[in-house]
Amino acid sequence: MPRFSKYSMREDDVNEKTRAAKMGARQSRRAGWLDEVIEFGAKPRWRCAQRAELQPAGTQTDQAKGEKSPFVSEEGEISGPALSLPVDITPEQLALLLNSLLGTDEDPLPYTFEVAETEITTTLDKDIIESNKHSTEETFKILYRPQAVFRVRAVTRCSSSLSGHTDAILCVSFSPCGTMMASGGGDTTVRIWDLNTETPHHQLKGHRHWVQHVAWSPNGKMLASAGMDGLVIVWDPKGGKQLAALKGHSKWVSALAWEPLHLNATCRRLASSSADGTVRVWDVVKKQIEFSMAQHTAPVMCVKWAGDGLIYSASRDKTIKIWASTGDRPGKLVKVLNGHAHWITSLALSTDHVLRTGAFDHTGKVYAEESEAQRRALERYEKAIAINPERLCSGSDDFTMYLWPNKNDEAVDGKKAAPKRMVGHQKTVNHVNFSPDGRYIASASFDKSVKIWDSRDGKFVASLRGHVAEVYQVVWSSDSRMLLSCSKDSTIKLWDIKTRKMKMELPGHLDEVFTVDWSPAGDKAASGSKDKTLKIFYKKDQLIIYLALPYTWATTNK
Repeated sequence: MPRFSKYSMREDDVNEKTRAAKMGARQSRRAGWLDEVIEFGAKPRWRCAQRAELQPAGTQTDQAKGEKSPFVSEEGEISGPALSLPVDITPEQLALLLNSLLGTDEDPLPYTFEVAETEITTTLDKDIIESNKHSTEETFKILYRPQAVFRVRAVTRCSSSLSGHTDAILCVSFSPCGTMMASGGGDTTVRIWDLNTETPHHQLKGHRHWVQHVAWSPNGKMLASAGMDGLVIVWDPKGGKQLAALKGHSKWVSALAWEPLHLNATCRRLASSSADGTVRVWDVVKKQIEFSMAQHTAPVMCVKWAGDGLIYSASRDKTIKIWASTGDRPGKLVKVLNGHAHWITSLALSTDHVLRTGAFDHTGKVYAEESEAQRRALERYEKAIAINPERLCSGSDDFTMYLWPNKNDEAVDGKKAAPKRMVGHQKTVNHVNFSPDGRYIASASFDKSVKIWDSRDGKFVASLRGHVAEVYQVVWSSDSRMLLSCSKDSTIKLWDIKTRKMKMELPGHLDEVFTVDWSPAGDKAASGSKDKTLKIFYKKDQLIIYLALPYTWATTNK
């Protein structure tokens, strides 16, 4: 069988007549696919059906080595007729074909392709036929998923090692716009850094004990911090002034969550969970509590504010509780999720990325009007849930994870959809995190591994091994193609999701790395360590914007 090429013929049959026919075929295909059989000489060598890929038609052997495969979107829409494809077709060639079928030749988009829940990463033959023992005469449905229209390149070098904290750095977070970064540590201070100059911007004092959490409001205008002293403090990140000190928790604060921007243009409500067993929702403008939820019987370890307005809290009482944040009775208990056999350590929503960044995206556009920013945030949220409904994942000390069904999931045999139990870790699951596109879940464990799971059905995808000590956190690049993990072994590792292998190790810290974050803009990553330093990692020419595949790219220098 000749090597697949969209417009190629066998060289021994090429003459002046066939060369002219070939050029005519190319011009016809640019306007649309041919709908008749093209004969070269007396014997047809290649044929092309309407809106179909070119296929060999000379011999019985050639005809047997094809797959009849319609393209199907995640919404179930079939794009084009059934096709016969060469078994050695690659994802890049499938993308060219799909863009032709969709009529996006002039402005093509990148896609990934799956057959029977197996991704095509090399060729159809290697990934589907050989590995899954399928026949070359079977008819497959090829599921295609659009990827981010920008590509984040791997961070490869440390641009700055920022000192200033006098104790271990416990948390670090980039602002939604990606121009500032906040860090908190054991020295009881919060520091705000200017990423353009990579210098300290403000040192914020007000806490009396370790600062374990910092959280930016989705509009980027406020920063909240909390820790072991039970205080929640809200700051003005630009002026460095304290806006509110919220007192009410009787024990340390375990998590913070802002109300999504598309639900509240002013971002004035903040939820905090505590070891005192309560979740409190604050009005940061009035500087007072709005309502408190106190039905957990043990310390509450996590809190999440979902895009539909519900608040999720997870506790050491082994339950997840769902609360209403609006309506006649805000703070009303809506549902209790049971399943874990030990403390719940982490929660993640499939929409975490769009809720965190609000109206900001890789373009860096800033909206002057609050209403305009809210409208843009709503557009991004609705786009995110149109393909992948908002889902919740939890990790626990019982070594398992649960993927909880969405309220719109279909019932099976008249029963409600059951949660997916994900097993594989051998020790505590310390952190779980959805990819920005909602397709994968990454989990970090004390068993020294990072695991990747399919967010649709909770199935195991890959195990990423390389750390030699407990893994504390995992964070995704904004294009969902790479993953960073930090560990007790003092290293940060960069993983390639396509190859499912380590792309690079980022050394430099002298002690345990407690926290890591990747800028929403994709141009920088940061880590905080027990060695009291922050490190900024970057790669010049960071963002690649797809203009035309596969060769024409535009780069944005950072």
